[in-house]
Amino acid sequence: MSLTLLLRCSDLNSTRRYYHDNLGFTAVESAESTLTVLLQDCRITFTQQDLWGSPMGCSGTIYCAIKQVDRYYEAVKDKAEIAWPLQDMPYGSREFGVRDCNGYYLAFAQLSDVGREEVSP
Repeated sequence: MSLTLLLRCSDLNSTRRYYHDNLGFTAVESAESTLTVLLQDCRITFTQQDLWGSPMGCSGTIYCAIKQVDRYYEAVKDKAEIAWPLQDMPYGSREFGVRDCNGYYLAFAQLSDVGREEVSP
C-alpha cells in the first residue's frame, strides 16, 4: 500500500523549485492545481488551496524511507536547512531531518527490509 500526503503550501512554484533544486525530488503537476513531488517511494502532494480552513502546519514529522541515506545526506546537506544531522537513532534508524520551505519537517531514514512485509487487510 502506498501513501501520499496532501499538504498546504504558500507557493507552488517556490515549493517546486525547493524540492527539485534543494532535495532532488522529481516535481510534476498534478490534478486540481496541485504539485506532486517524488523521491524513490516517497510522494507528497502540495496545494495552495485552504481546504481545511486552518493555518498551515503539521504537528509531526514526515518520514521518507530511502536507499543510501548517507549519500543522500551528502547531496543535500549544504542546500537544505538541516533540522538534525545524520545519525544512528536509539530506536534503530539511521536518519537526518530537514525543515522545508513551508516549515514542514521531513526525516530521511535508511531503507531497511525490517517491517516491510506485506500485510493483508
